[in-house]
Amino acid sequence: MGHKLKIAGWISVGALAGALTTVSLQTMARNAMAPLPLEEIQQLSAVFGLIKTDYVEPVDDKKLITDAISGMVSGLDPHSQYFDKKSFKEFREGTSGRFVGVGIEITQEDGLVKVVSPIEGSPAFRAGLKTNDLITKIDDTAVKGLALNEAVKRMRGEPNTKVTLTIFRKDESRTFTVTITREEIKTQSVKSKIVEPGYAWVRLSQFQERTVEDFVRKVQEIYQQEPRLKGMVLDLRNDPGGLLDAAVAISAAFLPADVTVVSTNGQLPESKATFKASPEFYARRGSPDPLKRLPVALKTVPLVVLVNEGSASASEIVAGALQDHKRAVILGSQTFGKGSVQTVRPLGPDTGIKITTARYYTPSGRSIQAKGIVPDTMVDESEDGNLFAALRVREADLDKHLGNGQDGAKGKDPSTDKAQEQAREQAREEALKRLECEAKKPEAERKLPEFGSDKDFQLQQALNQLKGLPVKVSKTLTERKEEKKDKDE
Repeated sequence: MGHKLKIAGWISVGALAGALTTVSLQTMARNAMAPLPLEEIQQLSAVFGLIKTDYVEPVDDKKLITDAISGMVSGLDPHSQYFDKKSFKEFREGTSGRFVGVGIEITQEDGLVKVVSPIEGSPAFRAGLKTNDLITKIDDTAVKGLALNEAVKRMRGEPNTKVTLTIFRKDESRTFTVTITREEIKTQSVKSKIVEPGYAWVRLSQFQERTVEDFVRKVQEIYQQEPRLKGMVLDLRNDPGGLLDAAVAISAAFLPADVTVVSTNGQLPESKATFKASPEFYARRGSPDPLKRLPVALKTVPLVVLVNEGSASASEIVAGALQDHKRAVILGSQTFGKGSVQTVRPLGPDTGIKITTARYYTPSGRSIQAKGIVPDTMVDESEDGNLFAALRVREADLDKHLGNGQDGAKGKDPSTDKAQEQAREQAREEALKRLECEAKKPEAERKLPEFGSDKDFQLQQALNQLKGLPVKVSKTLTERKEEKKDKDE
């Protein structure tokens, strides 16, 4: 029996090796790349055969291969991902702004799921989940070791069903559970209001298919109320990003025609591109330019952009473009630093991979990756300061994060790297001590005010900037410098 199993296993190995050889030949033919390393392919085949013959119970061939693909892709960086049939469908739903789930943007940290930001108005938002919360269990399943797409699958489901999440909240040093009822998430990605006579606030919580249309409509409403608008605050705090064309369009709404908004660079010729403030780079095929309906005055209205550590990807593209062209003052804290481009490649009719294919660069040529956008003026979250900045996680803190691409080849200076880590660790310890004191206060006193409210400290400072009044600059926030990475890291 064992002999037959081994024969069957090695037949499978032969089939796998043959398939991989075919893939290798196709890859070389398409991209003129060097052949795949034979020794490593043989090891992969050997592992496949050993699992088939020696594992305690039979394992499906399809599962082994898809798990190998998933591991190969997820090992590249935090944003590359394999999609099975269900997760591929959910990914496409996410960019349309409609899906059934709890309503959170997530990434991975130390094998756990980290909340980048709850989607405003979603069940997760109403349940009190916060940016930087770590999800340790989904129902009875420990998250440690789960692929990100598997965690997403477990949180999504049918409308009106419940899911229990176990949360570790770093800034309160506590673990708790919350039961959330899934519902169809119809995200309203744009909010706006006149905060006081002559001044408007426009908040983008995500860049989706309808974001540009919603933005145009909200701005039209603002100018109907305030035809002689004196200033505008564009709020991108905790905006995790989304669609590139939407980011280009929002930038183009404020910038002169045809100037550069963002450029990309990668291995493939199509990864080397420049996106400009022109309809050909953001208008949907067959649709008229949505920005033509905007008031002409929007091009020159004084503008402040609010950002923080939760502002990522498309948000950073907008902030970087407006900063480089000196169209707006950027105010808040250094952004997340997610400056990489992910491209979805179908592997079949229902599966695919999302793979990092390029880096983003601002109009002046700055790489956003692992660096982010540094505000023109650093401003704390509250009047009492930004005491827990050392505990906040950014792209540069994520395992396997992609380097900046501009200085990464220089390698690390071990003494400098060690000193930086020691300083950061000391800052974390001090922040944790402050956290213990803060945790003793009633929760109502610890909760930061809602964005856009009259108690929103950063918004008030943005208004001061627009009015030419003094702005309370942060005493605790400093620029987080990029850490050099060795080529082989």
